Amino acid sequence: MSINTVETHQTVNREELLQKAQEVGELAEQHALQADIDAKLPDVVIGKIKEAGFHKLLRPKAYGGQELDYYTFGDIIRTIANYSVPASWLTYFAIIHETWPAFLPEQGREELYNSGSLMADVFAPVGKVTDDPDGKGYRISGHWNFCSGVLWCDWIALGAVHQMRDADEPELSLFIVHKKDTEIIENWDAIGLRGTGSNAVKVDDVYVEPSSVFPLSRVVKGATAPDGNYEGDYQIFNVPYLAFFLSGFPQVAIGGLERLVQNFKEKTKGRVRIYNKNSNEKDAGSAQRTLGELTTQLNALKAVAKEYMDKLHYYQENGIRVLEEEEREQLFAMRGYVAKTAAETATRVLITLGGNSLYKDMHTERFVRDLLAVASHPTHLYEDAMVGYGKSILGLDGHPMW
Repeated sequence: MSINTVETHQTVNREELLQKAQEVGELAEQHALQADIDAKLPDVVIGKIKEAGFHKLLRPKAYGGQELDYYTFGDIIRTIANYSVPASWLTYFAIIHETWPAFLPEQGREELYNSGSLMADVFAPVGKVTDDPDGKGYRISGHWNFCSGVLWCDWIALGAVHQMRDADEPELSLFIVHKKDTEIIENWDAIGLRGTGSNAVKVDDVYVEPSSVFPLSRVVKGATAPDGNYEGDYQIFNVPYLAFFLSGFPQVAIGGLERLVQNFKEKTKGRVRIYNKNSNEKDAGSAQRTLGELTTQLNALKAVAKEYMDKLHYYQENGIRVLEEEEREQLFAMRGYVAKTAAETATRVLITLGGNSLYKDMHTERFVRDLLAVASHPTHLYEDAMVGYGKSILGLDGHPMW
């Protein structure tokens, strides 16, 4: 599909939101070293995210949300990532996790939106679900790793494949439970994104109301709210859900890489090569060429990310909720390309700067580790993405999920 940039209305409070994003990022950076040790950001940073109201931005308007253009959505995420990739990750998740309640029956969405609590999820379909004897609800058990933000969330949506009472075959859904009914296993000890506190969740035979099941497979196929399109112009009802839901990952990666390229520029200006006759690095053709290449790579990634957001606006303007296979896989490939290239470029920054970039208080190594961790997320694994896209170009089915 050839996408032309559509006319979009800029978010009315864009500058205010970006200022708040910068404040969140700056605060998170102040705590970056301790967050790496603790494997979680301090509560004060999460409080700042909530104070900014980011988690409410893309709710339906009836529940306090607003029209938010996708460029501003991405810029919020990227701005925070300039200072803290983990804080950007958590802010992004806080925003998108408050869109899936819109697809619940009224009872479920009222309960979640009116609770005032943050939400977490794990899509991985590793849970075991049975029908409850009451003839209505379900019971879920399982162990899910990588539950980002779970330390600060009360509601957790957990993936499982199960044949629902009104279905003819098993399907992927998210079963929403309250944290009080779970066990949080603090096992987050990863190479990067340490501040996200992405610990594990364990549940054992927990009851789930039918109004607390997010029918992900049905939403991917174009479903909206099951009890009627109560807010017909709600922007998330008018785009392919997963394409939107995953759109922030490139912004996280680009925001972190922007910081690294800036670090490279600043350090190159003042770097003296003591083993090379005390020469000034900024005068070296190799350093100049590297800076030019790094900047060009960064600009190329920004262009890919902008095209992705262009597509989301096009889908919204035209009410497109389900994509053709090649279009769907192209988006996967775009995410994979950004993630892989950002991680590789980040690594190049570190090994080109040399030993001074290894110190934790200089921040470079932390951003590199964070971008390596970002690139490992299954929704944009490069090899899977390119295989899926290539298959779809040849007229075959692409990746079964992404």
